[in-house]
Amino acid sequence: MRNRNWTGRGRSRGSHYPRFEARILEYLVELASKRGVNTTEFFNEILRAWENREATCRGLTIQCRTKKKGRVIFLITKGSVVIAQFPIPEYILRETNPLNGFDYVRERVRKASKMKERKALQQRASIAIKDLKAGMKGINLKARVVEISKPKLVLTKFNDYVVFANAMLADKTSTIRLTLWNGRINMVSVNDTVQIESANVIVFRGEKQLRIGRNGRLKVVENPRQSDNYPARSNISLKTTTGGLCA
Repeated sequence: MRNRNWTGRGRSRGSHYPRFEARILEYLVELASKRGVNTTEFFNEILRAWENREATCRGLTIQCRTKKKGRVIFLITKGSVVIAQFPIPEYILRETNPLNGFDYVRERVRKASKMKERKALQQRASIAIKDLKAGMKGINLKARVVEISKPKLVLTKFNDYVVFANAMLADKTSTIRLTLWNGRINMVSVNDTVQIESANVIVFRGEKQLRIGRNGRLKVVENPRQSDNYPARSNISLKTTTGGLCA
């Protein structure tokens, strides 16, 4: 549950309420909008909880917890998960749907939702290699492995040894180098088609390269090789290098 600091002075944009009350009402409109609940229905169920100690609204349980200094404390849960807890002044509860007049909050939620959907769609979609730019993060890519360098053993600045190899990826538009670390080296072979998720584009020695971080994924989606035609990656010898991480 996100903690709210219900303090403030002045008046909110487009509202005749003092800042404290306006912030609470804005929060309730935001909460209803995110849950896809009509604000009139939502406020009516809050009133029902005020009268009967508890009410339900679209899978949410609204409880009237206590009254303190003219403010009623409500708790909203879904199952065992706490969604929100907030105070509402009693005089507001006696008004006719005070959640009206906060269209700007609903519009803000709508825009944020569309932006989130657009970002999720971009992350799911594969991008062409020619469109990769340095600094891009969280990109998805589908490409064919056309070359894999011999693995090298390197000493890091933390005095740990790691193994890496460079795979050259290609699609119909261009090529790019992907650095494979440790166990990922044996996951792919030349001519494999791979799906890469949540990779980053960096520049190393003036060349754009792909790096897969902790949250990234590498998966072979098409493997045309036969065991007799392609050597296993584990059979390739290691070359020891010192002086930092080469790419």
